[in-house]
Amino acid sequence: MEENMRTRGRSRRNGQMITNFHHYRVEIFCQVLDMIVQEMSNRFSESSTEVLTCIACLDPKNSFSQFDIGKLLHLAELYPEDFSLTDRAILENQLETYIQNVRGEFSMIEDLGSLAKKMVETGKNTIFPLVYRLIELALVLPVATTSIERVFSAMKIIKTDLRNRMGDEWMNDSLVVYIEKDIFATIENEQILQHFQQMSTRRIQLPSLVCMSRSDAGG
Repeated sequence: MEENMRTRGRSRRNGQMITNFHHYRVEIFCQVLDMIVQEMSNRFSESSTEVLTCIACLDPKNSFSQFDIGKLLHLAELYPEDFSLTDRAILENQLETYIQNVRGEFSMIEDLGSLAKKMVETGKNTIFPLVYRLIELALVLPVATTSIERVFSAMKIIKTDLRNRMGDEWMNDSLVVYIEKDIFATIENEQILQHFQQMSTRRIQLPSLVCMSRSDAGG
């Protein structure tokens, strides 16, 4: 790796001599890292990165090595509907006691989900309710964010130019069916037909799908 080589893209006469280590580290490895960082910056906004940085402080790995009370208090400030001013004042004291209490006992836990489960098993979710609320928020946020992105993606498919007058209720029902298509695929069409028939009084009784298929076969 310490052998010399000429920089690429220049003539041999004007080319600068560099080591193989410099070539692979600076011209390849560092450039790939810069591309990844740029892509992540384009993918996640500054506010999203800020929330993720605060959530990382709850990570129990390496005996809560990333624990930071200041960032966790800032995370609570970002969600005023979940943490009132009084809650945030109490939260600081709870965080100080919490980390002293669990750092040794939960040192073998490696992920946030196992931490939440262990807190419930040991009853610490009632001892430190506001800290547990922070953990619940950290566990729910990724799922909620993903669901919102799925809804917006589905909305472009459901509400097209031909359906621009679609009401909120109809659009909401259509989105649920589209997003949860795996669940609705397990429901028989006959059940949907009978449920639709019983929703209100109708002039005629809708025939069952079995009868309709037999009549089509006979025809």
